[in-house]
Amino acid sequence: MRILFGSAHPHLPQMYGGAQASTHELVIRLRARGHHVGVLSGLTGKGWLGLRGRVMLKMGGRGYVRDDGLGYPVFRTWFAPQAARRVVSDFGADVAVFQSMQPVPLARAIDRAATRTFIYLRNVETEDLGGSPTGLSNCGYIANSQFTAQRFADTHDLRADVIYPMIEPETYRVAPLGQNVTFINPHPNKGVEIALKAAAACPDIPFVFVRGWGLTPEQEAHLQDSLSRLPNVSLRPSTDDMRTVYRDARIVLAPSQWEEAFGRIAAEAQVSGIPVVASRVGGLPEAVGPGGILLDRDAPTEDWAYAIRRLWSDDQAHAHLSRAALAHAARPEMSPDKQIDRLVEILGGPVEP
Repeated sequence: MRILFGSAHPHLPQMYGGAQASTHELVIRLRARGHHVGVLSGLTGKGWLGLRGRVMLKMGGRGYVRDDGLGYPVFRTWFAPQAARRVVSDFGADVAVFQSMQPVPLARAIDRAATRTFIYLRNVETEDLGGSPTGLSNCGYIANSQFTAQRFADTHDLRADVIYPMIEPETYRVAPLGQNVTFINPHPNKGVEIALKAAAACPDIPFVFVRGWGLTPEQEAHLQDSLSRLPNVSLRPSTDDMRTVYRDARIVLAPSQWEEAFGRIAAEAQVSGIPVVASRVGGLPEAVGPGGILLDRDAPTEDWAYAIRRLWSDDQAHAHLSRAALAHAARPEMSPDKQIDRLVEILGGPVEP
């Protein structure tokens, strides 16, 4: 098949996130199976790709620019819904899979009678869809968790097949040194305030915060001011090699305050048997399973600190949850081969109304 994944979000390397990582790993696996796969994405003006994009978009008349630096074609554009129909045509896509940002306008922009069309539901915020999918004909749905599938069944009467985000084990597997508590993406939605308070309550335990999403100037100033009073916390830049992060971790902290559709960070950590202390919200319970400790997202600081201290100092408790995390990561639903088998079956079949 000729398969095009599409989103209005930028793609690697202009934006690093769970959706981008999952898409990249899906594309690599599908191409290894002999399928022709490309990605339509948004474009930012930053970096070399941004500069190249501005120049080439002014010179050409296609409305998008193409690069193949990731090993497959990526079609980048300022306005993905406006370019979608042409990219689908130029790429000759049999199947289009739209996701993350503005999948509904993307799906509406193409000829769904000619191209089998699916929306991969990766978030539960309706504004992320870019419009209501109600009445969108000739379109199938895939969800990244049972939680996501149930939410859209309840709110939009949609039926979605569930395929969890793909985690290539060797991309994340390490022998953890157990030197810190790792918190990834110090953003308000991800629970940065809880992480800061937990670190303050555990001054003898080293914490590492790893940058993720961009912060507003006010959020950045608040983070820097808070960290200046926490000598046990260090801040690291974002990275495209998460092994460098997980290698040092004994515990991964995920105190999310919003409804995570899944919780990819938890799944990545569990590949190496790293227990997760997380909020009991959204799809995080599915991602964490028995391989961690779940707390209410508004649990008091002392509860978060107690859970962290327990796993930090109690080797027996840590070992028990580490084994559970490894077993949870190895469940059939997280097998990349089985995920690809199911995805190919869905994309190659008829689109259910």
